[in-house]
Amino acid sequence: MNEKINLQLPNNIELYIKRDDLLHPLISGNKFRKLKYNIKEAKKEEAKLLITFGGAYSNHILATAAAGKEYGLNTLGIIRGDELQNKIIENPTLLYAQEMGMNFEFISREAFSKKEDISFLNELKRKYGNSYILPEGGTNELAIKGCEEILTKDDAIFDYVCCAVGTGGTISGIINSSRDHQKIIGFSALKGDFLSDVICKFVTKKNWNVNSDYHFGGYGKITDELIIFLNDFYDTTRIPLDPIYTGKMVYGVLELIKQKVFPDNSKILLIHTGGLQGIMGINQIRKIKNKTILKYL
Repeated sequence: MNEKINLQLPNNIELYIKRDDLLHPLISGNKFRKLKYNIKEAKKEEAKLLITFGGAYSNHILATAAAGKEYGLNTLGIIRGDELQNKIIENPTLLYAQEMGMNFEFISREAFSKKEDISFLNELKRKYGNSYILPEGGTNELAIKGCEEILTKDDAIFDYVCCAVGTGGTISGIINSSRDHQKIIGFSALKGDFLSDVICKFVTKKNWNVNSDYHFGGYGKITDELIIFLNDFYDTTRIPLDPIYTGKMVYGVLELIKQKVFPDNSKILLIHTGGLQGIMGINQIRKIKNKTILKYL
């Protein structure tokens, strides 16, 4: 569903947001898209266990747990940070994933950095048997196939499509299904310019770029300025945004509109990639630090 954002914008610019956060209460946004064909493949291979990777507040971990419960697959989360092993009850994301049947293996950050090594993955296969392994964030060829379904024929009216970028899978799917007249802009949630190289592995079109100016300090970094913006945006539009991905992207788009980067009469579509479940944990941390919290959810 595309929802018009009712903000007063200059130069007859129109702004819409695709509410993929409403696809499913737990398997929402790009996680729904990324898991769709991977779940089908796991079923086809008759796998008994889904194994994947993530941090303490990972949207992908929770979505995988929910998908496993819904589609009859056991799930295992390999979690970054062995110090979290005795803190599940303090972590809303991990606690909810556990309640949906996910088991965990907590490993050190050093060990976690080897999550893409063939020897590491083969050891998981040996240890857990008939399993299907998903990468951190869920990005692989099947995930991109799912993300290619984000844009529909009705979205051809838009000149620009903007989305947050984490592992590069979502924007790759959007680029592949975009029209020739459209420009795709990704807003990196991470520091650095390496994401363009990752995206190039999955796309051939040239109608895109990644903006790295609005990560607010890097992945998972949240400032008071961002929280105030998100609360104000919600007050005006009643649209909740997550502060890790979509919120930073929306902030960036509105800044670029102020800077007159977009031509007059542009129609811009923003992709809401979900991630709202993480707000509870983020607010929990900010309360401890006596900082402003997100007032929705």
